[in-house]
Amino acid sequence: MLKGIILRGYSSFYYVLADEKEYECSLRGKYRLKKQDFLPGDNVLISLVGNDKGVIEEVLPRKSRLIRPPIANVDQAVIVMAVKNPSPDLQLLDRLLLIAEYEGITPLICFNKVDLDQKIGEELGLLYQKIGYKVILTSTKLSLGISELREELKNHISVFAGLSGVGKSSLLNLVQPGLALKTGEVGVKSQRGRHTTRYTSLLPLVGGGLVADSPGFSKLYLPELKREELCHYFPEFAEYAQYCRFSTCLHHKEPDCGVKNALENKLIDRRRYEHYLIFLAEVIAKERSY
Repeated sequence: MLKGIILRGYSSFYYVLADEKEYECSLRGKYRLKKQDFLPGDNVLISLVGNDKGVIEEVLPRKSRLIRPPIANVDQAVIVMAVKNPSPDLQLLDRLLLIAEYEGITPLICFNKVDLDQKIGEELGLLYQKIGYKVILTSTKLSLGISELREELKNHISVFAGLSGVGKSSLLNLVQPGLALKTGEVGVKSQRGRHTTRYTSLLPLVGGGLVADSPGFSKLYLPELKREELCHYFPEFAEYAQYCRFSTCLHHKEPDCGVKNALENKLIDRRRYEHYLIFLAEVIAKERSY
């Protein structure tokens, strides 16, 4: 049997990369009966039934899984935000950062379209770099940051995430010319792009590594967190949380809160703190629904 990785699936067929060759694979009957899901990124063992056809015999355990976009075993999430057209959705960015880190996936932030507003790109890049995240500023029109992004994709299984219209497919087309991924313009009224990618597919890169091009999305549910765990996904809080009066401080309504004091002294970005409160309300609401 050969060990491979699922690149994409259509109907009841899955396309598996094994030994640098792609095989069209069907499912062994036991998997159809169990109704197990199969995702791009799943590591599988296949038996060959022809020159380029096979049967999936076994699915190996997953290291990680994302729901939207649906993909398994990625180790890097490239979160793409446009600095303009559409405007950056920082709440979505912070949500994606939280989800990636919860799943054990290293995030890489890409602020794209900096040719439209370089100042915003630099300000946002500096904000998240200070927190500790890796940031690349890119522009497909200027070919800015493309070589750096290409280097970061090597030897990783990466997923591109972000709203439609932020330039995910355009970036991938520059990273590896010849992919010819469909791109779409952003609507003037809606400020959202058309969903030019209809399914999730892993793409092998010439320089090494695999990357996923996936449909855009607008809403993501937070993982199952306890309210006291949420602050750990805002790493800039840690330095100031030690000064809170209560060890169980949620940095919301409690008195003598080190995080809120830091906020008032502009040591913590107010937008990030407001997103924390939104997420905290979601987490508490989930707890009460159990």
